[in-house]
Amino acid sequence: MDYDVLIIGAGPAGYVAAIRAGQVGLKTAIVEKQYIGGMCLNWGCIPTKAILESAKKFQKVKNVSEFGIDGVDADKIMFNWDKVKSRSKRITRKLTAGVNFLLKKNGIEVISGTAKISTDNSVVVNDKKITAKHIIIATGSKPKPMGETFSDTPVVEMEKLFEVEDFPENIVVTGNHISAVEMAQFFRLIDKNVTLVSNSDYFLDGLDTYLVEHITKKIASDKIELITDAYPEKHTDGELVFSNKKVKCDLIVNCNSRKAIIPESETPLQLTERGFIKTDDNFQTNINGVYSIGDAGGKSFLAHMASAQGIHVINAIKGIKAHFDYSTYPINMYTTPEIAQIGLTEQQIKNEGYDYKISEFPLSANGKALIENNTEGFIRLLSDKKYGQVLGVQIVAENATDMIAEAGAYLKVEATVYDVANTIHAHPTVSEIFFEAGFDAVDKAIHK
Repeated sequence: MDYDVLIIGAGPAGYVAAIRAGQVGLKTAIVEKQYIGGMCLNWGCIPTKAILESAKKFQKVKNVSEFGIDGVDADKIMFNWDKVKSRSKRITRKLTAGVNFLLKKNGIEVISGTAKISTDNSVVVNDKKITAKHIIIATGSKPKPMGETFSDTPVVEMEKLFEVEDFPENIVVTGNHISAVEMAQFFRLIDKNVTLVSNSDYFLDGLDTYLVEHITKKIASDKIELITDAYPEKHTDGELVFSNKKVKCDLIVNCNSRKAIIPESETPLQLTERGFIKTDDNFQTNINGVYSIGDAGGKSFLAHMASAQGIHVINAIKGIKAHFDYSTYPINMYTTPEIAQIGLTEQQIKNEGYDYKISEFPLSANGKALIENNTEGFIRLLSDKKYGQVLGVQIVAENATDMIAEAGAYLKVEATVYDVANTIHAHPTVSEIFFEAGFDAVDKAIHK
């Protein structure tokens, strides 16, 4: 065999699996046809969060007088898209260079090209046959195309977003999940007229209904029109036409539900009903010795989950058997304010028959949030009444995506609300809302 492990795709699933494989002494190669770092580093997670941060700063500077800072003329402040793109690209270059360095440091051979899976534990790349004991598919996914009806319509795919020179006034974002909401809010933050179209009845599927209701109200307050369970029929005369209405539209940004990128294989890979690669609990496909991790498997579309799956598979190859726990991974939204969720939703808790309690604490009563003028939000702690075990946590706050990690630690060690209440948090910090929610669950919140 040429390698112990050969990985197809160098996104967060593939490159993390490769680095881990190298660290544990497995001879490893990774095949990538285009971008080291994949979608996440090149046009997804990192670049979009970078431009979102610029848009958030743009709005905050307009209101800087609230902090006693005079002399800023809000009417003269402009959002410089060229500079925003340049900053995003600098961040991307730094991170992808870091990934390349780590691959080299850990002895990973990087092969450029498109991989085709052959029989007998082999892959063909650039007409060269490469053998490996284990093959890991980490090819990712991409948004489903808008369709032939919109072939002459101004549509931009997320991969091409950073090639756009300027944005028109009326923008429609299509999609059902987190990235669509983030992009809709990005365009609204830079003062565009925005419509968000969810072409199904499962808008933000997987989030707690309470959070979905909060997000829906927030979208409305931001003056973003939300159209759910609808699909545009055509684009004509600067308008997107539905069966019962029309909306102004100069540009469509495609954040539709995702479609797996599946490598060619001589032995057909079994697929799920949704068109993703079917795997068992340890991410092995129907082909012995061939695994699928990350978006291509359709079990999650989050970069941190893809990386965790990669580490899980490498551990399994090294003989470390473990159950992959989907209940303790966070779902993050980088909106304003941020939103994060971990553990069971209230609906799941009801379905599992728990006698449960919900404890909430608002940011409006938190000293640090008041200091920063970031009082929109709350923590919502869901716990089992019998033992007090923490079952789920939801946070809406300026830095919710960072704060949710503390909740992850509680869930991982099966902590109770008593543990949360007895964890000392520095004052003043926004993280004190954990302490307050813990006390609310045990007896009564201190500052409520």
